[in-house]
Amino acid sequence: MPTEDDACVSLRTDSNDKGGDFAGREWILYNGINVWLARGCAVPRCRDGPVQKGAIMLVTTKEMLLDAKKNHYGVGAFNVENLEFVMAVLKAAEETKSPVIMQTTPGTIKAAGLDYFYGMVKAAAERTEVPVALHLDHGDGYNRCMQALRTGYTSVMIDGSHELFEDNIALTKLVADAGAAMGVPVEAELGKVGGKEDDGPAVEGENPYTDPDEAVEFVERTGCTSLAIGVGTAHGVYVGTPHIQQDVVKAIASKLDIPLVLHGTSGVPDEQVAEAIKNGICKVNYATELRQAFTKGFMRYMSENPECFDPKKPGREGMAEITDIVKIRMENLGSVGRA
Repeated sequence: MPTEDDACVSLRTDSNDKGGDFAGREWILYNGINVWLARGCAVPRCRDGPVQKGAIMLVTTKEMLLDAKKNHYGVGAFNVENLEFVMAVLKAAEETKSPVIMQTTPGTIKAAGLDYFYGMVKAAAERTEVPVALHLDHGDGYNRCMQALRTGYTSVMIDGSHELFEDNIALTKLVADAGAAMGVPVEAELGKVGGKEDDGPAVEGENPYTDPDEAVEFVERTGCTSLAIGVGTAHGVYVGTPHIQQDVVKAIASKLDIPLVLHGTSGVPDEQVAEAIKNGICKVNYATELRQAFTKGFMRYMSENPECFDPKKPGREGMAEITDIVKIRMENLGSVGRA
């Protein structure tokens, strides 16, 4: 089991030596990990609850998802690839008055860095009155999650679904314990979401469905605050029409008190997603169709204006396509007017 890793050392050292957001805070040894002793919310300048424009910035996903669970709607979690994606998703959230989660995968982070995405989403949150959370999607290890927390992410996912059951529990508990001490919600995954997430391994030839009884044991032993479940969806582009196993969603929701998460939702018929929300899904992830939408708008403009060399112009077309599809998804999730 890791002790004090480079991410934690950097978090503490940077704050104390450079006057960072964690400067002067107490530190405790928590299950072998040095973490900031939470006083309220541990992530810099974040909180749960409504955002007042010009005051607090990013929020965590905790209150968002608990409200969604209580009132039977879904919160959209949209993967952002660059500034244009951030602005387009925010525009949709503002126009529909929806809470929104913006998230990045390790593959996307490689293109720019955690700090770039934190800066962009933080700037977006400062300019709006709708709740905005920044989430690490498919965190590929303990160190990655600690680095995201150090940067200012207000929610993280640790994806140990490719590990054996006991190993997944051990890894998830390590991150969930740190998150609990720091006031940051931690999503985990049990079961298999098919396809391939960015640079991650492809998932094929395995039973994709989450076992409800295993889910109960997993949550009890790890302390994760939300759970992504395998119910028949997949990352990437579907060849045929996907089918969510609603009986699996119902069975797991009946046994767990924490919010459930649906991955691989791009391309899933809206009526299936709406039914899954009624059956217990609270957070719904979208990535592929945002990429497709942006590319569609960008390429359409360039085909009509081949002489153009200003990327902002085709970029605006791509942004408009993203905003349109996100608004449609928010309407279907039932999050309109929930901000």
